[in-house]
Amino acid sequence: MKQFLFISFLFLLTARSYAQTDPLIQVHGARNQSLGNIRVFGNSAWNYFNNPGALAKVEPDQIVVGYDHRFGLKELNTVDLAATIQRNFGTLALGVTRFGGKLFNQQSLGLAFANQLGIVSVGGKLEWYQTNVEGFGSGNSLVFSLGGIAELGPKFNLGATISNLNRGRLSKNNDQRLPTGISLGLNYTPIEQVQLFAEVEKDIQISPVYKFGLEYSLKDWLFLRTGINSNPTKVFFGLGLKYERLGIDFGFGQNNPLGTTTHLSLSYQLD
Repeated sequence: MKQFLFISFLFLLTARSYAQTDPLIQVHGARNQSLGNIRVFGNSAWNYFNNPGALAKVEPDQIVVGYDHRFGLKELNTVDLAATIQRNFGTLALGVTRFGGKLFNQQSLGLAFANQLGIVSVGGKLEWYQTNVEGFGSGNSLVFSLGGIAELGPKFNLGATISNLNRGRLSKNNDQRLPTGISLGLNYTPIEQVQLFAEVEKDIQISPVYKFGLEYSLKDWLFLRTGINSNPTKVFFGLGLKYERLGIDFGFGQNNPLGTTTHLSLSYQLD
């Protein structure tokens, strides 16, 4: 039994490295995922997970929930919940996520803060991160992330984010470090209905990942999305619907070696 658990553990570590399923590595929210897994830019409470520096641009207060189903394996599913509260001194956000199944799972709970300083929005996030492996025990760590966005003009935005800046470990009794990634991105809006995204993401342990995304606003309530990224090559498609305060986003991704992923997100705007 322990050998089986150990093999499962190694498999999931491999999946985390190459399929980007670890909560610290993966991009959260169906909109961002359908745009090629872009991380730096967002317009909702999903910024808590992807780039805390972009939270200052979220209006009004929001609650979001999401579900990811990856490669037909329930052991790789992710469930997310986040909420934002905007005040005069800045924007606060709370988030929780869980990835995995019974044999191997990871979860985090954290708090983020962001503020607008002129043309720059900056923010940070501190979260408690736990990893559980059945038969081997559990470990936890504190993880600090940082991000920001600069408005270069009415059509251009430049952003960056660093996850696990403090290089937190898997546990206090384990020298293995949790993933640390740096993302740099550019957002261009040639016309009101179209947004273009380009990003490069570098984990300190793997080669860079290049990402490109396109969003087209067909109507005020209907959005079409597509994207692509490298290492390995993956293509994405998505659809967004908005009705008054409620938003529904769906994303679909194709990874030839591993299979397909589906993402569903719901958002609700508060008064």
